[in-house]
Amino acid sequence: MTEQDPTTRPEGLTGVLDAISSAVENARAMPMSSSVLVNRAELLDLVEQAREVLPTQLTRADQVLADAAEARAQAQAGADEILARARREAAALVDQEAVVVAARERAAELLAEAEETVERLQRDADDYCDRRLADFEIDLGKVLGQVQAGRAKLAGRLGSE
Repeated sequence: MTEQDPTTRPEGLTGVLDAISSAVENARAMPMSSSVLVNRAELLDLVEQAREVLPTQLTRADQVLADAAEARAQAQAGADEILARARREAAALVDQEAVVVAARERAAELLAEAEETVERLQRDADDYCDRRLADFEIDLGKVLGQVQAGRAKLAGRLGSE
């Protein structure tokens, strides 16, 4: 079995999982069996590293969601300000009888622009959240797949005894 260099630690959860996968793939095979001999200390160290990294990944995902929520709130506040300004401008224009029609048209344009801006900013914020959640979902899917494969292998070993 290949020993992991103690001076280099895998980066991130994916790196730790890659190291675990590599340790199992490169393990010495038992003759006439699908079983392998693995270094318990090395694998336990890699599992501990995964446990250390996972909260960081979850914290990072929470921060991404918080950032997206903050961006969405800022976009909404900006849109609300645009709408308020549009309404103020419209009211001021209505007060001037000579430009009532022009004021209504401009107010409608400003409201339409504000609504478009709100929709665009909300779509952008939602898209950003979706991309971050998709990345996180992929990472979790990889972890789940490896856990399921490990459990299946253990179940096979337990069933053959």
